[in-house]
Amino acid sequence: MGIEGEGTETQEKANDGLEVVGGRGFRYNSPLVQVALIGLVCFCCPGMFNALSGMGGGGQVDHTAANNANTALYTTFAVFGVLGGGIYNVLGPHLTLFAGCSTYVLYAGSFLYYNHHKDQTFAIVAGAILGVGAGLLWAGQGAIMTSYPPYNRKGTYISVFWSIFNLGGVIGGLIPFLLNYHRTAPSVNDGTYIGFMAFMSLGALLTLTILPPNKVIRDDGSRPAIVKYSNPSKECIEILKLFLNWKMLMIAPAAWASNFFYSYQFNNVNGLLFTLRTRGLNNVFYWGAQMMGSIGIGYVLDFSFRKRRTRGFVGVGIVATMATAIWSGGLVKQLQYSLEDKPDLLDFKDGGRFAGPFVLYFCYGLLDAMFQSLCYWVIGALADDSQTLSRYSGFYKGVQSAGAAVAWQIDTHKTPLLSQLIVNWSLTTVSYPLLIILITFALNDDEKVEAGNDRA
Repeated sequence: MGIEGEGTETQEKANDGLEVVGGRGFRYNSPLVQVALIGLVCFCCPGMFNALSGMGGGGQVDHTAANNANTALYTTFAVFGVLGGGIYNVLGPHLTLFAGCSTYVLYAGSFLYYNHHKDQTFAIVAGAILGVGAGLLWAGQGAIMTSYPPYNRKGTYISVFWSIFNLGGVIGGLIPFLLNYHRTAPSVNDGTYIGFMAFMSLGALLTLTILPPNKVIRDDGSRPAIVKYSNPSKECIEILKLFLNWKMLMIAPAAWASNFFYSYQFNNVNGLLFTLRTRGLNNVFYWGAQMMGSIGIGYVLDFSFRKRRTRGFVGVGIVATMATAIWSGGLVKQLQYSLEDKPDLLDFKDGGRFAGPFVLYFCYGLLDAMFQSLCYWVIGALADDSQTLSRYSGFYKGVQSAGAAVAWQIDTHKTPLLSQLIVNWSLTTVSYPLLIILITFALNDDEKVEAGNDRA
């Protein structure tokens, strides 16, 4: 999409000739409603996918099929995450988001098939297709979440999105908990997968309610951008430039780390320590903790100090401090078991024995949301137009997915759990000084931030 200008009047006409009005209040064309809608889309699709993955092994006793499917998923996701921003700029939100969300239903269906036939081929192929779709969805989501809000409230809008999105994980965690409460088999029942598929189908339909950026009006009457759609050759050139953009190189380690720990936390904490029904219950609180974490860090990043750069420094300091404490607690627990010496499974009715590991898993969810919300806030501060931010978000998701693809194979090859924890801890720790550098030299403290303020 090419930027033609930014509206400054409170009353403007959209491309279809319909009059749309800015101003305060609840409006369908307001950034808040549109961010909430993309949150609902992600509630239904990635939110339910997270709940499915969070059970460990996709709800199966043998993690091999899920690990291989996730490796295929994140391999294609790494490619289409980077390309997704360009595709979004060419096709616009409706086609991009609808195509992306449709692939989630197929993935959940592949595990329904696996429940009966134990052939992982379908799951792996569905995972690869989902990687393509997820790349499209998350590039579009990133552009909407970071470009639609006003520049001085991006942390708040990220929190709104993250809370709605992770409510999907909360509801998704209740599905396996309730449907498998009395089940003694090690794998979840068919109804669990069918429930996930129903939500994912709804999410695909909800994408049709998202407005393009030139039809969204902020409370002050300005638009995120008035745009015309780009062309593939231009987008290819702009995407290639990202790999030489020093800002993207600074955020790449954080992107790599931001999903790397999922295989460890889902399979080797929740999957190894708890009974089947308790895993579902744990996920209710894991994703609930994400809602709390995003709201907390969003407040700090938008309201704690007058200068935006100072707020960024404080945000990094808080996340780094909490990460040190939480991963230290994880280290203490990890020293108590291994793949060769697995612990007895804990149930939520086990009282004190259950409490410590449960709190640890809860804190992992809290930290995940704070870390990723911080990363998105930094990305959103690097520019103000959806064209640039769709590419930045796509790059972030592509690198993130490449890291996840490696992580799932690390788990498949039975890498010692202590080694996995140390690598996860180290990767996140390395990213903090690089984020500090990015905030120091790339963020503007001016009250007025110009759109397109993204030159390397």
